[in-house]
Amino acid sequence: MDQIISYLSGIDPILAALYASLFTWIVTALGASLVFFFKGMNRGLLDGMLGFTGGVMVAASFWSLLAPSIEMSPGEGFLKVLPAAIGFGMGALFLFGLDKVLPHLHINFKESEKEGVKSPWHRTTLLVLAITLHNIPEGLAVGVLFGGVAAGIPEATIGGAVALALGIGIQNFPEGLAVSMPLRRQGVTKFKSFWYGQLSAIVEPIAAVIGAVAVTFFTPILPYALAFAAGAMIFVVVEEVIPETQRDKYTDVATLGFIGGFIVMMTLDVALG
Repeated sequence: MDQIISYLSGIDPILAALYASLFTWIVTALGASLVFFFKGMNRGLLDGMLGFTGGVMVAASFWSLLAPSIEMSPGEGFLKVLPAAIGFGMGALFLFGLDKVLPHLHINFKESEKEGVKSPWHRTTLLVLAITLHNIPEGLAVGVLFGGVAAGIPEATIGGAVALALGIGIQNFPEGLAVSMPLRRQGVTKFKSFWYGQLSAIVEPIAAVIGAVAVTFFTPILPYALAFAAGAMIFVVVEEVIPETQRDKYTDVATLGFIGGFIVMMTLDVALG
């Protein structure tokens, strides 16, 4: 791990953000590839992994994004927390807008419960778009943090950026599986199920590079950008991830998965950041 941090410290931060987000995409593909080896997946295991994903995202939102955003903001009292509050609200509203416009269908929901504007798109496409929505703030978070490193902000460390990328990569593994396995159960071929599973995370490198470039050229927006990514991630957890885990009898499994994910991400950020 020290060698990885040392290597990323020595290259252009935008390129580092690209490498880190490509890692998160590859882990998604690895999760999706399990469709070649298994015909189905236990619902309890799926809910537990989705809960784990939510725990990682919530922990990352605070430890990797909101806390540094507040620390690097100038002023005292209300003025110090203002950039984080504004950015957090804007991030949530941004995802709220996408959620209302982009046609998508959450993993454990019926086709009659699809969201966004009305569309004739196939269920497969709608499932992939739901996870793609999920991945936009994750990629943005990685890019913004690496952009902060490029700007020389003390609160944005390369170790913290690596910890965030590692945590998101870990929770992307079940995400890839959560897309590919339901598709396979619906009769989609193994290869197509894998293809759509990994495709859901291809947006992460794009969002990461955009975030890194934006912060590099407009350093003053960093506290707002960090909080923006946090608000977007929390919106996804509350609107999408948690409801998906509460629709069957495995709610306790999902809750314990959430706790486990939170602990893993908190430990990574404190130990490496």
